[in-house]
Amino acid sequence: MAYIIGVRFREVGKIYYFDPDGHEFNKGDLVIVETSRGVECGEVAMANRMIPDDEITYPLKKMIRKATDEDIVRVNENREKEKKAFEICAQKINEHRLKMKLINVEYTFDNNKILFYFTADGRVDFRDLVKDLAYVFRTRIELRQIGVRDEAKMLGGLGICGRPFCCKTFLGDFQPVSIRMAKEQGMSLNPVKISGTCGRLMCCLKYEQEAYTDLLKRTPKIGAFVSTPDGKGNVVDVNLITGILSVSLNKSPDAAPHTYKVSDVTVIKDGQIKIDRTEMEKLKKLEKN
Repeated sequence: MAYIIGVRFREVGKIYYFDPDGHEFNKGDLVIVETSRGVECGEVAMANRMIPDDEITYPLKKMIRKATDEDIVRVNENREKEKKAFEICAQKINEHRLKMKLINVEYTFDNNKILFYFTADGRVDFRDLVKDLAYVFRTRIELRQIGVRDEAKMLGGLGICGRPFCCKTFLGDFQPVSIRMAKEQGMSLNPVKISGTCGRLMCCLKYEQEAYTDLLKRTPKIGAFVSTPDGKGNVVDVNLITGILSVSLNKSPDAAPHTYKVSDVTVIKDGQIKIDRTEMEKLKKLEKN
């Protein structure tokens, strides 16, 4: 077991563990710590606690100090510098005619490095841009290409549900989402209906997947051959949520399907959820980050 505090450097960002070095902190406190990027100011997202060693990546760095009033002033000054740096970098990108979109700029707390986040469809040769930026800012420059999901997390916005993006409000890390999840949840595989504003599969498909997986284990799938109180037949429609099946009976194939509860039928041979391979290839890009 190790005694740690959890520190977050971005709003709804990933939480990193640090050694509190014998000090007690409350959630919301600002602390100065050393990271792989340099000295940073972060917010305590997890107060002092013990956690198992297997949840920690060693060596565990110690916090430097609790943020002072002077530190907070510097953080606010850096936020203002970032706005000016964004304008300058955007202008330089236009001058170099680079096919990239600037998303965000971050100063490290000690001003030893400036990070420029951008999106692009492919690889971008930004060596001349880095030279120009280094000449202007006289410090280390790092350009980091990010995906469209990270762009949405940084910029924020409203989803098709009308609420702020999940990734901006409470999702610390992106969870894997697949086309199969949409299919298993009975959703139309229309890209407009299953993708978010970022153009990738909606993160919320993951929320109910565990429940759907459990329901699919207990519910005959479309195409299943089942035995009903009225005879044998094939399942032609399924409502996973209500547990109601529509079954076409063998003794009257031309008649309208009969409806039954899952508990009223016995599966003789289950069906399979099939996704057309051509359709899958068209939608594959929705799974990318």
